[in-house]
Amino acid sequence: MPFHKFQHLFVLLLVALIAGCANPHPSRLIAETIAPARADQIAGTHGIFIATNRMQAEKPGELFAGGRAPDPAFAKVEITVPAVHETGKMELAPNPRVADPARYFAARRAILFAGENDFETALRNDIAAHSGRALVFIHGYNTGFDEAVYRAAQIFHDSEYTGTPILFSWPSAGRTIDYVYDSNSATSARDALEGTLRTLARAGARRIDVVAHSMGSWVTMEALRQLAISGDRDLGGRLADVVLASPDIDIDVFKGQMRRYGVPERPFAVLTSQNDRALTLSGFIAGNQPRLGDYRNAEDLTGLGVTVIDVTKVSSGDWLNHTKFAENPVLVRLLGERLSSEGELNEGNEDVVVGQVENLVRGLGQTFGSAADIVITTPLSVIELATGQGRRR
Repeated sequence: MPFHKFQHLFVLLLVALIAGCANPHPSRLIAETIAPARADQIAGTHGIFIATNRMQAEKPGELFAGGRAPDPAFAKVEITVPAVHETGKMELAPNPRVADPARYFAARRAILFAGENDFETALRNDIAAHSGRALVFIHGYNTGFDEAVYRAAQIFHDSEYTGTPILFSWPSAGRTIDYVYDSNSATSARDALEGTLRTLARAGARRIDVVAHSMGSWVTMEALRQLAISGDRDLGGRLADVVLASPDIDIDVFKGQMRRYGVPERPFAVLTSQNDRALTLSGFIAGNQPRLGDYRNAEDLTGLGVTVIDVTKVSSGDWLNHTKFAENPVLVRLLGERLSSEGELNEGNEDVVVGQVENLVRGLGQTFGSAADIVITTPLSVIELATGQGRRR
């Protein structure tokens, strides 16, 4: 066997071992007991709407498991974020049976909707109270339902998103060894995600933003492709920003999806990183095929209507470098800036982009390898953010 094959195999075994040890997925969302917390110990409370094609869980405290359901289910979970929270982190309780809102993310309550009509009614009321804006987050591979909820809450909180938050959770098994199962589960979820997006449009959302991570980007692109085939690719003009973070999609498949979708009115944003170890593993499993999330030729994608944001040199708390979009404080806040703007963050105006990033760095009081290491390739130009100064390459 060639040496590079041994290297790939070593990466495979190492990632599986470390991920298996470091990510136990306790699964329980609703604790048995919740400790009291003062108002000043809570940084925020988020009522997150849930749409999922997961099977309902049978164990106490769990809502949904990793099995696939034939029909979607709907819920709403209230999550509190502690005042001690640091941007880019998820402070999770070591014992999921005991919640301490003063120190950790905590699920205070959850409701299950009887059906889609009740879900749509609740959405309509919430969307109307939030200026007609809605954001859908789709998680990635190896993600239990509890972790998906907490990650969604962290993103909504840290990005300072002010609209209605929705989590679409597809049936990931939540285990490192189940990559193939997760891949098939993601495909099985495309109809449910398409239906969720249509429900948001019916519920009165005037702007629907989508943020997808890793394998969740595959679900997203398949759902958008189906919308295009139906003749309603942008939901009557309601679809706004689509952000694919570390997308785990075969590059040739993505190009085919985009050709079928067509050049979007607002360029899709793709966050790439050439040191993403999770995507290295995924590419190895797929026969050494490059993934969209670590693709090196940004200019090759811009003609499809894609803006590429290369964050290879941006630091992250995740040694796999697979969750930079959520764990790097500058990136998650930059995401919020894009989603909160009626225009686009990357319209080709370097001064605007650089100014926004510099303001974020100053506001956070730390760099985290921030603006010096971001390269944005748009259909119009290439913007390199270096030492706080923007320049066109």
